[in-house]
Amino acid sequence: MRALVARRLDGPDAIELIETGVPEPAAGQVRIKVTAAAVNPVDVAVSTGKAVQYGVTRARDQFGLGWDVAGTIDATGPGSDLEPGTPVIGLADLLGRPLKTHAEYVVLNAEAVAPAPRNLDLTAASTIALNALTALQALKALQLTPSETVLVTGAAGGVGGYAVELAKHFGLTVIGTAAAEDEHLVRRLGADHFVSRAEDLAAAVDAIASGGTDGLVDAAVLGIGAQEAVRNRGRHAHVQAGPTPPHLRGITVHQIFVHANRSELSELIQLTEAGVISTRIADTYPLEDAATAYRRLAKGGVRGRLALIP
Repeated sequence: MRALVARRLDGPDAIELIETGVPEPAAGQVRIKVTAAAVNPVDVAVSTGKAVQYGVTRARDQFGLGWDVAGTIDATGPGSDLEPGTPVIGLADLLGRPLKTHAEYVVLNAEAVAPAPRNLDLTAASTIALNALTALQALKALQLTPSETVLVTGAAGGVGGYAVELAKHFGLTVIGTAAAEDEHLVRRLGADHFVSRAEDLAAAVDAIASGGTDGLVDAAVLGIGAQEAVRNRGRHAHVQAGPTPPHLRGITVHQIFVHANRSELSELIQLTEAGVISTRIADTYPLEDAATAYRRLAKGGVRGRLALIP
């Protein structure tokens, strides 16, 4: 099979499409014939070596690329309760694997896989797992109650967009911040209030929620600049590896490292089928043109996800 890997860690131009053996599932695992696999900022970070610099994985000769996947189970190991032929989505949540989802086949633990939404094509479904799980786990970490207020930075992006939709579903008042030209999108996703990222964030939020918000999902990773908009003893979900912002003014900071589990994947699939959360495909690329997709994502400004098609 063909698979995308990073060896030199020099960025998108250095990623390699290699020929390698088709992996076999062990006990409790399934093999997925990949239909589509989204490209995410973490993939670019791995290709540039930032994941090693941040200390979240050790250096190694080869990194597999890709976290999200949608496809069809074509083989199972002993003990798997998923049947061949089942359309699924899944998440490869370990950085240091030599082969991951940007490939023609991928093997995942069955716990990291769930049947795909019935009302969605698999290309669109390939964008759910990483971003929506990150948003869901961030909001659960904050433990906010209905009627409390949450600020979502990067509200037009992958994680931020899902955080807006899920927060509204949970009954929260949502303040979204993004580029001014994204206001319509952020409000369409469900934000009650919008703040342009060109504004003084803390001052603008204080004018909406006096004293600051109860919680923060910092999808844009603004750090202290966003935490200043949170009330004393509020809660801050930091959704990137690297240094954790300080716990100023009694604010609790949760660093979110997404983890795959079928229970939460199934929860998200049900919400997708119910129309609570949406998917956005910006463009698709064949696997052999992956470097173009990586370069485009690295430049920023992509609204929706890019997906690779083997």
